[in-house]
Amino acid sequence: MSGRAAVDRWRAAAEVLAEVRREPGITRVELARRLSLASGSATEITTRLRELGWVAESRAPATGRGRPTTALGPAPDGPCVVAVDLRYEGWRCAVTGLDGRPGPVRSGRYRRRDPDDVVAGLATVVGEMEAQAPGPVVAVGIAVAATVATGDPRPTDRVWLPSDPQLLTDAFDVPVSLGNDATLAGVAEVRTGAAVGAGTAVFVTVEVGIGGVLVVDGRPLAGARGASGEFGHLPFGDPDVVCACGARGCWGTGVGAGVFARLLGEPDADDPSGHALAVLERAGRDPDARAAAEDVASRLGRGAAGLVNAHDPDVLVIGGLGPAMRAAAPDAFGVAYGAGLMSMHREPGVPVRDAVHGPDAPLVGAAAVALDGATSAAGLATFDESRQSVS
Repeated sequence: MSGRAAVDRWRAAAEVLAEVRREPGITRVELARRLSLASGSATEITTRLRELGWVAESRAPATGRGRPTTALGPAPDGPCVVAVDLRYEGWRCAVTGLDGRPGPVRSGRYRRRDPDDVVAGLATVVGEMEAQAPGPVVAVGIAVAATVATGDPRPTDRVWLPSDPQLLTDAFDVPVSLGNDATLAGVAEVRTGAAVGAGTAVFVTVEVGIGGVLVVDGRPLAGARGASGEFGHLPFGDPDVVCACGARGCWGTGVGAGVFARLLGEPDADDPSGHALAVLERAGRDPDARAAAEDVASRLGRGAAGLVNAHDPDVLVIGGLGPAMRAAAPDAFGVAYGAGLMSMHREPGVPVRDAVHGPDAPLVGAAAVALDGATSAAGLATFDESRQSVS
């Protein structure tokens, strides 16, 4: 654990790295201007970050008179994080550098649906990826398809998922950040996706259930126990329907992937998401599928309006199956969304955008949050100390 003096020494460097992450290729002159740094301080800080391996410098294009400057970007062989997406059926992992872009994705299925076995297998995979990474792995970011409540983990019906933070953090030698997959997908969309530039954004994603997050100034609002964003359990649904969570009338019971089988009078599908996409695809030519798509799109639009009324965002982003649901019945969605909005939100209107990161969104968000920690003043101080102890 780094002392306060060591952490303080890296505060300005952490601010510089934050700017490089936001704008790769930023010049040293512009960095000094934005952060109110003297030229000598900017040079000293960037030199330390270069020696630490985080950044690389190259001569910036000449833009007029004056002394030439350099541009800063991620070092190709610099420190990395491993991003992990733990899903119901399996896992996905990727190594990510300072740019936050996942490299080639590895994936696999669980051998046994048991938390200890899942964690042991994951530790092996991450170790293999660490050995192949272009630079040292300094953190692991994990997205879990379960409610992750600080100090009080609440497993879903898939109780074998390791939602206990201690079980996961103890498996690795580097810091671990753990979050709900929908929350981290929302972070991805705000940082580098459909909601870039939004001060306040609501992200909602539809899969088997509904999740999401309210993101303010690039940071997810986690709630008192880290379990906010369970939008699928808002009482927007039929109050006579009991949800698996124990509540009645949850929104997710009328919009989640599994609802299509019920609406069409079919048996529950082994792959609810795949079945939902198949129904939505044939909605243009099958009256029963079209009726189901319009029903679900209407419920999605009405709930989206409720989220806008509650949070007053600059933008609302829909991910997962949501874009396909809206595209299959755009009029039904639009009418329900417009009717549910308070008049103050209708003109000029809060835009609804489709997510852009697709299935990689949890990985991108997990990497972003892991990098937040690794590039903080405390993270840089710890990494510097570890390098010195090795040398």
